[in-house]
Amino acid sequence: MKNYDCYAIIGNCTTAALVSSDCSIEWLCLPFFDSPSLFARILDEEKGGYFKISGVDTLKTYQSYIYRTTILKTVFETKHGTFEIRDYMPRFHTSQGQVYYPPEIHRNIRVIDGNPRIIVEFKPMPNYALGEPRYVVGQSCVEIIAQKGDYDNFFLYTNLDTRRVIAGEAIELKESSFFLLSYHDKLQDFNLHKIYVEYEKTKSYWLDWVLRTEFPEKHLEMVIRSMLTLKLLTYERTGAVIAAPTTSLPEIIGKDRNWDYRFCWIRDASMIIDLYVRMGHLNLATRYINFILNRMLLKCDNIAVLYGINGEKELMEKELDHLSGYGSSRPVRIGNDAWRQKQNDVYGELMETIYAYFFINHRTQLYLEEEMWTVVSSLVKYIEDVWKEPDCGIWERRGEPKHYVHSKMMSWVALDRAAKIAQFVGKKEYSQRCQKFAAQIKEDILSNGWSQDMQSFVMYYGAKELDASALLMLHYGFLDRKDPRMISTVKQIYKHLVKNDFVFRYVEADDFGIPENAFIVCTFWMINALYLTGEEQKARQMFENMLTCANPSGLFSEHIEVTTHRLTGNFPQGYSHLAFIQTVLLLETDYNWSDVSGVKNWLADHEHRQPLTPLKQDNIA
Repeated sequence: MKNYDCYAIIGNCTTAALVSSDCSIEWLCLPFFDSPSLFARILDEEKGGYFKISGVDTLKTYQSYIYRTTILKTVFETKHGTFEIRDYMPRFHTSQGQVYYPPEIHRNIRVIDGNPRIIVEFKPMPNYALGEPRYVVGQSCVEIIAQKGDYDNFFLYTNLDTRRVIAGEAIELKESSFFLLSYHDKLQDFNLHKIYVEYEKTKSYWLDWVLRTEFPEKHLEMVIRSMLTLKLLTYERTGAVIAAPTTSLPEIIGKDRNWDYRFCWIRDASMIIDLYVRMGHLNLATRYINFILNRMLLKCDNIAVLYGINGEKELMEKELDHLSGYGSSRPVRIGNDAWRQKQNDVYGELMETIYAYFFINHRTQLYLEEEMWTVVSSLVKYIEDVWKEPDCGIWERRGEPKHYVHSKMMSWVALDRAAKIAQFVGKKEYSQRCQKFAAQIKEDILSNGWSQDMQSFVMYYGAKELDASALLMLHYGFLDRKDPRMISTVKQIYKHLVKNDFVFRYVEADDFGIPENAFIVCTFWMINALYLTGEEQKARQMFENMLTCANPSGLFSEHIEVTTHRLTGNFPQGYSHLAFIQTVLLLETDYNWSDVSGVKNWLADHEHRQPLTPLKQDNIA
């Protein structure tokens, strides 16, 4: 069982793969994020399937991303010579101006010196490793045909001897070589020149994308890596944003908190898109907004908790008993029954995103569509009907619904932002109505969500249980940073939910027992809350500790073991990378997230910023 420290992600906004530091692809679903896996060694070392390239008599290997791209480079120094492999999924603009993002992986091999030899271990296991495939071996292509489960086939192209590749025999590298693993049968012959051109186009695409992004000056490279990772979690065809590219990587190793995250949670996605709006990527935000608009075509349509990447509403949960799970963590699940839940906080996150989107649209003088206003007014009507009802909350607890304080607070956010949007578009009476309703919700929270005994806001009305999500009251501007109730809440959560500078969501038992690992996003929330309530030194100490917890590729998972600092949970986790960037913006620019006018100030401040560090040949070669 490999530690997450050895994994990097490659992708092209249609699917993604995890590549280990020894150059083994150990997770890949083709053709899409939510397709059955072709390689799933990360979920079963024996039969999951993988695609590994290694050197004969290797002395040393090292791995890194090509400078500010999603292209992964692995260098092998062997007794016989040195070579490197560049793994990526093509993504670039065509001559017609369209984006090309095929469901395929390129593995380019370049000889640096000597006559190195390689061994290829190509072990595809289609349909979540239901059984070995059948091979049809040609001169330059190997067709892989699934024999169990639904019919599917894949194509491996190479300029090496295909029979020796499949046999796993040593192959001497006399020139540059390539592997192209595709879901589609290629209609054009591939050669080294075409491979090289697609590589250069992909590299240029990512360098240009980074150049068009607004960044803070501090922690620049880590923020860029997080932004690139978030971009890889977007699905080009619909605008959906997935929570993570994996399923069933356990929150606690050896236990059963294992979930499929290859879907679009409205909460996570909206917060990520809100970040993109504020960082200057309006086109990406527009695709997500259109994804939402296509889910709410009628005024009676309600937004769901999560969707499939193509907008599917029913995501039936199923257990794959034939897979042993990461570190024997069973069950392995596909699908997610959270689609059945009611989580009233999602309206607030979505409305916050629409609010920022309206503001930036106005700033760039783009047309404000009536359809978006219909969504806003429809959400307001629904919130007015349900905000008093219990729900399953932000943590998707599967027990009896409760009156979660965070859900109530996010209903306040939704009404507060709707009021501002209404004012923004000239509907003053509607704005006043929303303000009045927001004030009513706020008073209810202050009366029922605050515990005098605990001296803190609690998880749900009448609870004696603390919840890290209460820290977001500061993020959304529910209470002022100097409010004594807010200061006390931060202190109580720090006292009861922090261990070794990491923050738990909560510590009491839930439907699956007592939580054992901290939640990375909550740790960033605590850093923000400490900073905002005057504990800057403590906040920066906790932040420096978190910086050391990203893996060597700059990636975060969902959870972390508080004693070993081992990353756990689905990986890489969009929510964690989002929170990291938010924290950098707060600590280094004092960014006020709850005031959308801060978007204007942030962009204006950076219009005359210094350009990104000039590219160096040794970085981009």
